[in-house]
Order: sequence, then C-alpha cells, then structure tokens
Amino acid sequence: MDGLDQLEAQSIFILREAYRKLKPMALLWSLGKDSNVMVWLARKAFMGHVPFPVMHVDTGKKFPEMYAFRDEYAKKWNLDLILGECPPVEEMDPSLPPAARSAARKTVGLANLIDKHKFRGVVAGIRRDEQATRAKERVFSPRGASHQWDVRNQPPEFWDQYATPYEEGMHVRVHPLLAWRELDIWRYIERENIPLVDLYFAKDGKRYRSLGDQDITSPIESQASTVAEVIAELETSRTSERAGRAMDHESEDAFERLRVAGYL
Repeated sequence: MDGLDQLEAQSIFILREAYRKLKPMALLWSLGKDSNVMVWLARKAFMGHVPFPVMHVDTGKKFPEMYAFRDEYAKKWNLDLILGECPPVEEMDPSLPPAARSAARKTVGLANLIDKHKFRGVVAGIRRDEQATRAKERVFSPRGASHQWDVRNQPPEFWDQYATPYEEGMHVRVHPLLAWRELDIWRYIERENIPLVDLYFAKDGKRYRSLGDQDITSPIESQASTVAEVIAELETSRTSERAGRAMDHESEDAFERLRVAGYL
C-alpha cells in the first residue's frame, strides 16, 4: 500500500472501532475539506452509507456556498443531518479576544447537541499538523461531563489499541484524521474525486485555504484554481494553513482555552 492507502485504512479502522464501541455517536460536518474527506471515509467504511447522524453546528455566518453545498450533498449522500444553532456572541466569555469569542459559540452549540441526543461518541475531523494545540489530542479523546478536555490526563495509545473510557455524563471525541497532513487531504481528494465547496479554488487571484465563518475568515493570495494546482502550491508553501483565520492571530492561549472548554 502507498501512504494514502495506509492513512485510509487506519481511518476506516478507527471509524469502525468507534461505531462498535460508542453508541449513540455522530459525525461533525463543518462542510470544509477535512470533514468532507471524513464523510467520504465513513461511507467507504460502511458500504456506501453513513450509519450514524451527521451534525452541522451552525453559527448562521457561513458562506452561502457552504450552505448550498450542505443542502446538495446531504441529499446526494443520503445523510441523516442534524442541525444545531449557536447562542449569540454576547453570551460568550467576554475575556476572550473577539474572534475567539465568536468561535466559542460553536463550543456551546455543540455541547447542547451532545446533551440533547446523549451522544457517547463524536467524530471530528481535526489533524495534528493544523494547529499546535490539536497535536496534543488522542485518537480517542475523552471529554468530561461538562464537555471539558483534560489535556494532562489522556489515555495512552500504543500499537493502534484505542481505549474508550466512559463514565456517566461524559463522551469521547474520535479523530480519524489525526495523522493526516494538509497535503495528504488534498492528494486524497484528487485521487477519490471528492466534491468540495468551490471557495477553495482561486478566483480573481484569491482563494480560501481554510473555511470558517465569513466574519473571521480571510482568503489568501493564490492562482490555484484546480486540485492539482492547489497541491503544487502547497508543496512549496511555507505559510500556515490557518493564516486566514482571525482567531489564530489573537492571544497565544485563546485556542487552547476553547479546546479545553469543548471547542471543535
């Protein structure tokens, strides 16, 4: 097997392990490239059908192209789509910087969905190479009854043996893409011909490398208008993937504070 085959096989194994051990469970669908790959892998893992709900925690501030993509592919892929709203930013911690405070709405929105549906497992499409705090995660990462992440108390994971600790009121975050890199994601998208929101491709010399809310996400300078051109661009780029995310340019601990509190 080549590198993509190995990553695909590992992710499918993780998804099947999660489905066997953590019921009920759901998959987070942010409509971005990573979560689309995750839905694609779930469909492969379960013979073309995702056997658990797919959740979109909606801030109401996504790009129109993202909502159109969601509505189209939820039907095409026959997804059991759960939509959850987020509380207003005025209810968030005022000590957070502005962009992080806006992003915190998703933390509460996700917690409300988990509590409402009593999910034991939540599949999320984070990667270690994307952001330093995410590199501290495990593949199967327990969250406390208050949805908090204890960074210093994570289960060991050796030889692809994943612990799924569970106590009343807690749940486990499952990360099948943790070992993938941004380039792996794009090469897999090219190989599998996975649909994407077209904002990832350049128009008038700009494209979005990472998609979030309209008010806290900016495009980058780029001429890459196809998947192959994006891959070629990334092979020489030294710019952070999240350079267009306002939250990543705020105080150093803002992202980790959100993660500890239960952020996506």
